[in-house]
This record gives sequence, structure tokens and C-alpha cells, in this order.
Amino acid sequence: ELAQLDAGAAAAPLETDALIAHILTRFHEMHRRELPELIRLAAKVEARHAEHPAAPHGLRAALDETAAALEEHMLKEEQVLFPLMRAGGHPMIHMPIGMMRSEHDEHGERLAQLEALTHDCVTPPEACASWQALYAGLRKLIDDVREHVHLENNVLFPRFVA
Repeated sequence: ELAQLDAGAAAAPLETDALIAHILTRFHEMHRRELPELIRLAAKVEARHAEHPAAPHGLRAALDETAAALEEHMLKEEQVLFPLMRAGGHPMIHMPIGMMRSEHDEHGERLAQLEALTHDCVTPPEACASWQALYAGLRKLIDDVREHVHLENNVLFPRFVA
């Protein structure tokens, strides 16, 4: 399953509709697919290794919060922002873009919290396979969310606002 986590980072398309489609399939679908398994693994590792000093205490709760925030954010993009962009823009498009950028900053703070809880996703030498899988999947998620935010903030959004 870990080998399948890397869908291969293809170059982002240049055309706006194709870029939006890329974001939806490469990131939105991937986040929705991966987060439930990471949450399950976090609960398992926290319970099984509760006494271990390097156990990621609070990781499941942090992942629950991250998943809820990402889902709400992605729905706003899918239901409001991306349709406006596909229609060629709107005089007030700077407002939802500003909101998305603000939420991207919040996502960055959550990712930093996940890294802090997991010692930058580095397992102790004696970590079990579940713990190793959790941190490998979490590292991928963190990197994917950062790439996702970069594409939107620095490639897609500037097409619609200065």
C-alpha cells in the first residue's frame, strides 16, 4: 500500500481548466483517500505505544482536525472558486481567493503541528511496521498539501488576481 501512495508527481498542466482538473485528481481525491487510513493508523499507534516516550500523542486528534479543515476547504474550492475560474473569473473573485490563501496559511500551521508531534516524521529505531507506515504516509501527505498550496497560491490564483 505504501508503494501506491506515490501517484507520481506529474508536471502541472498550463491551461487553467486542465490545471484545476489536475488539482482535483492529484490532490483533492488523494487527500480524501489517504487521510482516513492515516487517522486509523494514528489511533492504532497511539493506543499500542501509549507508554513509549516518542509516541505521537495527540496525532489522531490533530489528523481529525486537519482532515475536517481540508475537506471544508476543498469543498469551497470545488463548489465556489473553481466554477468561477472555469467560467473565466468574476469581478469579486479576489474575495474567495483571499479566503483560500488565508486557509492555506492555517493548513501550513497544522502541517507544522503534525511535524512537531512526530519529530518531523522520524520513527524511533524500534518502531513497528504500523508506526513506520503512518509516518511514511504522513510525510507524503504533508509534502502533497504543501505542493497543493504552492500550485494554487503561485500558479493558479495569480491568473485571476494581481
